[in-house]
Amino acid sequence: MKPQRDFDGTQVRTPRRIALLILPGFPMGCLSSAIEPLRAANQISGTETYRWQIVTETGDACLSSAGIAFAADCALHDRDRVDALYVISSPQADMADPRRTLGALRRLARLGVVVGAFSGGVFPLGRAGLLDGHRVSVHWCYEAAFRAEFPLAVPSDAVMTIDRRLETASGANAVFDLMLRRIGAELDGRVMTEVACWFQHPMVRSEAISQRRPSADGASASDMLPAPVTRAIAIFARNIATPVLIGDVAREVAVSERQLERAFKRATGLGPLAYYRQMRLNEARQMVRYSGDSLSDIAFAVGYSSASGMTRHYRKAFGVSPREDREGVDLFRVRAPAPA
Repeated sequence: MKPQRDFDGTQVRTPRRIALLILPGFPMGCLSSAIEPLRAANQISGTETYRWQIVTETGDACLSSAGIAFAADCALHDRDRVDALYVISSPQADMADPRRTLGALRRLARLGVVVGAFSGGVFPLGRAGLLDGHRVSVHWCYEAAFRAEFPLAVPSDAVMTIDRRLETASGANAVFDLMLRRIGAELDGRVMTEVACWFQHPMVRSEAISQRRPSADGASASDMLPAPVTRAIAIFARNIATPVLIGDVAREVAVSERQLERAFKRATGLGPLAYYRQMRLNEARQMVRYSGDSLSDIAFAVGYSSASGMTRHYRKAFGVSPREDREGVDLFRVRAPAPA
């Protein structure tokens, strides 16, 4: 940050200009988690270190995932002079003018602006071609669809990732961590600590911290399971498209197949084979909901030889067929209330 001098010769800081591009269906929590720590940092430090603007494609209001409309300070195409721009979006955001909007993101990146994304905002950045060869924090519930659509990106399980001039955060709490990190670097650690304490937020997590995920049965977080079960799940996760035999997995985690069966039943209520199948179906559901891939391609990607076999297990697991599930997501988006 370049120092400036006030009229009395006192050194002052050049405000950091933060643009927050919101696209239809964006999560409000990510927006709040970006703005509130910056606001608090200004107040605690007695400076205007940060200025922020809410930006939309056209300058019109934008509807959040909760159906609440947010007014914009300006349109994306009127916003050139910024230090950082973060995209907050759902994975399937319907842009008013995708070609122009994605072109504007590419132009800002060429100008040296720090570009980032929160939650589903990684999808528009990927479609702009800005993620190829970069490490990207992708929320676990979007990971399968993200990998399928952007094979040249490097998705990370970390809560947040900074790779050159690209900054990504997986969810609202991770956005708060990312802003705390910015405050610590651009003001100082004492201000960062006080901001965290204002909001009773745990101290800033590093890029080394992985996201917490629910277990496949949804009964607990996956990192709370016994060690043999956790190791087996990691093997399952590496072999979604090419299923492995449970006996081979048991040998790899150094227990008998019977011991592994008992450990899974005690920890999850499911046997290892049923748990593995549920993991594959959960990944299929991500792709059904957040990608445009055909059901045949999705079935192949999660280890089924045909869409019919996947559909049978999918309906049993989720109560709807993959096609009905996808149509339900699309119907919700179409019927979402419009801004007043």
